[in-house]
Amino acid sequence: MEATKLTPKDFVTDQDVRWCPGCGDYSILKQVQTVMPELGLERENIVFISGIGCSSRFPYYMDTYGMHSIHGRATAVASGLKATRPELSVWIVTGDGDSMSIGGNHLIHLLRRNFDVNILLFNNEIYGLTKGQYSPTSPVGKVAKSTPMGSIDYPFNPLALCLGASSTFLARTMDRDPVHLREILKRGNTHKGTSLLEIYQNCNVFNDGAFEVFTEKSTKKAEALFVQQDKPLIFGANGEKGIKLDGLKPVVVDLNADGVSPDELWIHDEKDKTKATILINFFDDPAKEGHFPRPFGVLYEEMRFCYEDALALQMAEAIALKGEGDLDKLLKGNNAWTIN
Repeated sequence: MEATKLTPKDFVTDQDVRWCPGCGDYSILKQVQTVMPELGLERENIVFISGIGCSSRFPYYMDTYGMHSIHGRATAVASGLKATRPELSVWIVTGDGDSMSIGGNHLIHLLRRNFDVNILLFNNEIYGLTKGQYSPTSPVGKVAKSTPMGSIDYPFNPLALCLGASSTFLARTMDRDPVHLREILKRGNTHKGTSLLEIYQNCNVFNDGAFEVFTEKSTKKAEALFVQQDKPLIFGANGEKGIKLDGLKPVVVDLNADGVSPDELWIHDEKDKTKATILINFFDDPAKEGHFPRPFGVLYEEMRFCYEDALALQMAEAIALKGEGDLDKLLKGNNAWTIN
């Protein structure tokens, strides 16, 4: 029997979407629902798991299986599910507060284990659900309800943190570029391992315009660097600027004024971890003189064994060597003695 062809509408639930009007979450939800039919998956094999936060309402709005878990623990719940049901397509929806603060420890261990799951990290640089406190990604000086004189915390660069935790797939996109967002969602899905997708998401109530410099037509081309595999790093209002490497030092050049050919520029290679480290650290304040543009796209990918595959092999090996085993005997162990 031929499988029914799904459409985006098949992934829309009957639940009222309860986000603030104008929230960037609406765009992300729309693009995820649009992409899902293209992945060739049955709805009963898709699971969305979230923690706590505005973004964590996501499972209610996807007509798939899902779970709204607890603060920061979506990664732990998803790990358990993937370990026991490796055939499922598991998607984790989290925010910058949920994943970078209370859930930080769970996140880094999921990344190093490399379960084959997809993480959608909605970054709006604020705590939205609890009404506007500064978050681990809020910039220095951010005036919020919990920092009336401005934040004195240095913010996390999520992709740098995740690269340090041995993530095998790192990408950045934004809510206000639906075409690019869909492309990155599909790329993340095809990756065998943990894909970490940081999505710049506007909170129009508590942190409106945080990423405006990267999303607005008047500044986007000059401030956002969209990378593509095997393509030179070019940006600027008219594509007139590029980035060269002087050894391992990046340098911004003007292709016209400096007489530089695109062939002389840094050519993007998703597999090069050293260059990915440099690229991910293009994280200066856009208002800072001499800053580099913020990179978007797939910044790094490597192939490494997945935890659930290694677990299945180890279990099969144990059964082959020793049979099904005795749980009571295992729990008792060999370190037992009698006290008279």
